[in-house]
Amino acid sequence: MLPRRHFLIAALAAPPLAEIVRKLGLTDRPWLDAALKAEMWIRRSRQTTGSGIAWPADPLRPDSVSPDLYNGMPGVVLFYLELFKTTGQNHFLHEAELGARQLASRLPQSAGLYTGLAGTAFVLERTATIGGRSEFTHASLRCTALLLDQATAEGDGVQWNDTTDIIAGSAGIGLTLLMLEPSLGGPRARELAVLAGRRLLELGTPAEGGLTWMMNPTFPRNMPNFSHGTAGVAYFLARLHALTGEAMFLDGAKAGARYLQAIAAPKGAGVVIRHHDGDGEQLFYLSWCHGPAGTARLFHQLALVDPGFRPWVARLARGIPALGVPRRSDGFWNNISQCCGNAGVVQFALDRARTHRDPGALEFARQVTADLMQRATPDRDGLKWVQAEHRVQPENLVAQTGFMQGAAGVGTVLLHLDAAERGDDWSITFPDSPF
Repeated sequence: MLPRRHFLIAALAAPPLAEIVRKLGLTDRPWLDAALKAEMWIRRSRQTTGSGIAWPADPLRPDSVSPDLYNGMPGVVLFYLELFKTTGQNHFLHEAELGARQLASRLPQSAGLYTGLAGTAFVLERTATIGGRSEFTHASLRCTALLLDQATAEGDGVQWNDTTDIIAGSAGIGLTLLMLEPSLGGPRARELAVLAGRRLLELGTPAEGGLTWMMNPTFPRNMPNFSHGTAGVAYFLARLHALTGEAMFLDGAKAGARYLQAIAAPKGAGVVIRHHDGDGEQLFYLSWCHGPAGTARLFHQLALVDPGFRPWVARLARGIPALGVPRRSDGFWNNISQCCGNAGVVQFALDRARTHRDPGALEFARQVTADLMQRATPDRDGLKWVQAEHRVQPENLVAQTGFMQGAAGVGTVLLHLDAAERGDDWSITFPDSPF
């Protein structure tokens, strides 16, 4: 059980927290309690299939079952794996394995990390590693083999589609191959990741003394941050350098970083980077997708070989509270998710607290979590979070089950905060994270 003094520290750091905890009926280990209530809400939408179980992205739309990691059922599998790691209760592992069995029965056609085969391969590998069942090792090997076979030669390298980014393109797929290579992919996985990096180097466009990458050749907006732009591509190149030692990848990653440094805008004691060029130059998102919580990953990785980049992690981190988080804004709207909102900011703060031994980061994680919990909606014995997934559709409010836009992602970050409070570690780290 969480020592009482830790709970008191959290309550003092965020005065509304104690009242929120009482209102939601949580115990003196509130983060685990809230995660368990999120699981209760997700469980009610559970569907039994011929192969296992599935969860719709929106419980009000039972046909919204999806195989994508972004907001589909793979993220729920990961949440159950983390619940098993945290509690040791075998029924959570059993639920994860039933979900993984369903995933393995109908593999997606597309290749992306958050949209297709790469994400499925990652989830099946995590299920195999944590649960120890050989059927999931075989399933993840099959999925990885399909992913490798989908690569096509292009220019001086390979690609899976015309997208460069973390979400659906070569950067995210390449990072997955690097993660899977030791256990599943073998030499071919690294070879294709290297070739993907070479192709991405060809696609970089000189700008501001560095390089920038468009999401794909036809998308009109240059979005420079992590999910769809330069920060994510350059991060993949930095990871390639770390594993291969090839200087061209480090040069490309640094060129991406120079571009981002050149366009960074000062905010308070920190910096932020615009959502997109043109009419988005004064729009600053703050979480994983287009904000510091994602973009700082590049500078963290580069700092491992060049300490001159390390201050940029802190500068980007300071840009988040400088724009008022957890107060709502154009770049931090009615969204509590891992992608765009509170949960992604909390995860970044927890990663900094663990990696950089920054006690202020843990306090900030508690403050943002207090706001996150204030936005929870009790639903019978469970908790859900009703939010607007899209800033430009504020009227489109929905409570989802998945990872990047729903309760599974919220529940997972609550389990990570619970682990941080106890000085423990966690099991689920995505292929695109350096932490």
